[in-house]
Amino acid sequence: MDLNKQQKTLLIQLSLFIVTLITTTFAGAEWTLGKFVIFGMSWKDFLFGFNFSIPFLLILTVHEFGHYFTARYHKINVTLPYYIPMWFGFAGLASLGTMGAFIRIKENILSRTKYFDVGVSGPIAGFVVAIFLLVYGFKTLPETEYIYEIHPEYEVFGANFEERMEGLDTLILKKDLNPDRLAFETLQDTIDTGREGSVYFGDNILMNLGRQYLAPDDRYIPSSKELMHYPVLLAAYLAFFFTALNLLPIGQLDGGHVLFGLFGAKNHAIISRVLFTAFLFYAGLGWVTSADLSNTSPEGIGNFAISIALYLAVVYWSAFSVFKQKRDRLLYATILFTVQFFVASIFKIEGYTGWLLFSILIGRFIGVDHPPVVDNSELTIGRKILGWVALVIFILSFSPQPLVIEGL
Repeated sequence: MDLNKQQKTLLIQLSLFIVTLITTTFAGAEWTLGKFVIFGMSWKDFLFGFNFSIPFLLILTVHEFGHYFTARYHKINVTLPYYIPMWFGFAGLASLGTMGAFIRIKENILSRTKYFDVGVSGPIAGFVVAIFLLVYGFKTLPETEYIYEIHPEYEVFGANFEERMEGLDTLILKKDLNPDRLAFETLQDTIDTGREGSVYFGDNILMNLGRQYLAPDDRYIPSSKELMHYPVLLAAYLAFFFTALNLLPIGQLDGGHVLFGLFGAKNHAIISRVLFTAFLFYAGLGWVTSADLSNTSPEGIGNFAISIALYLAVVYWSAFSVFKQKRDRLLYATILFTVQFFVASIFKIEGYTGWLLFSILIGRFIGVDHPPVVDNSELTIGRKILGWVALVIFILSFSPQPLVIEGL
């Protein structure tokens, strides 16, 4: 690459990083303070967003440079990271400010060991930083008054405001109110405010351990519903979320490289397909159940049929790299839907439909198989141990329902 082209590439990469820093700062202010640019975000609010963007981008950068330096160690031709800004705050829609970052490996990797090393290095490097931020975030929790500044309507309920707010609907229905303490109108306004903010982040094992063993006893410990207002903890949580996504032991994801290194090509092909099917099965649970048949009107039956057709199309597209023949993909989709329908209807359980989009991304574009290698030598004992550590990290970091929208 000539010098002029190198300089242009570096300029693009640097510009993308700067733009991503700005967009994640906006996103951090939006999540933590509940304000958008179009609804009166101030310069002070924007600056507060750095409490999220700096730790979040630190983790993302360490993750990518973990891949980068490992690739350079193995003399693999690789680029510096490209950051992907993405922000919707100008439209009043919450976002994370970025879709992540990536490095470009500009040659084929021909060694099973090299694939493993490059794949495992990024998630583990980012995970270590995220653990430090998790500890720091819980050890430096602000006083309860901090959450009252963001949600002043909570203060009337005292220290146990979350538990008390859970019963507001019941109190109003029964009219079991003390007018000297709280007016009916205030209660109603508080409930309405809570319903407007019914988006929150789901939990994982690490966040629960942090609440139990790291947080001071005399301060308010944010639940999953209030986590978004604590920028460092939110950055750590999102780091765990993206670490788990990358470590899914499927296809050509980082976890797929780990799986390939541990078990080889033949076993990878089997395990990857089994895990992908399990992932897709969980994602689609509850999409359509027998309860949807309660509406026997023509419109209800029509909606039921459309839901089935749409879901079959999603699974069909997701199975693109699982089966090469169209009829096999259609049969796969039909069997999977049938089993899901009966399991969800009988046991009344639901999965997380948000994973369906990621299932399409894996099955249709990333693929469930792994590229072949020339050097298929087994990993060393140390690398095998590291591979199993990475799979444990995946379990600790994975959130079955990472983003919950109540009422949908």
